[in-house]
Amino acid sequence: MIPQPLHPAVVHFPIVLVVLFPIAAIVALIVIRRGTDARSAWLPVVALAFALAGSAWVAVQTGEGEEEIVEEVVAESAIHEHEEAAELFLPLTFAALMLAAAGLVSGRVGQIGRPVATLGALLLVVAGYRVGHSGGELVYEHGAAQAYAATSDFGVPEHRRDEGRESKREERH
Repeated sequence: MIPQPLHPAVVHFPIVLVVLFPIAAIVALIVIRRGTDARSAWLPVVALAFALAGSAWVAVQTGEGEEEIVEEVVAESAIHEHEEAAELFLPLTFAALMLAAAGLVSGRVGQIGRPVATLGALLLVVAGYRVGHSGGELVYEHGAAQAYAATSDFGVPEHRRDEGRESKREERH
């Protein structure tokens, strides 16, 4: 069963992964320094970077798909701020993936690529925070979830749904 709306269900993946990515990179650098094979220690970092870029892409795609619905409830300027942050974050995740992949290369390229990718992962947290924060503002300050609550029973307990229906009936009379 695919949740509707899909965007709120998938946005948490890139948020979690953007935090785990630099942690994994730092741990990998430490274990490499202690003598672990660089490629085997760095491979999980690349896998996290891949998952981050993929989940960010899915989040952007689902957000674009649901934008029209939310625009009925939220000012376009607030949505635009979130969209701009996401449109910056997405290519940065793919750049971070490329840097992380360079860390798998043997020799000097890998030796330089791993710390550069780690720095990039740390900086990416800032861009991820900006996207998550603006998305949270859409929901909690601008009422974006109301775009779905107005047309469905999304997330509303059954006893509250009945109260809402009774209130609407009273308003009509």
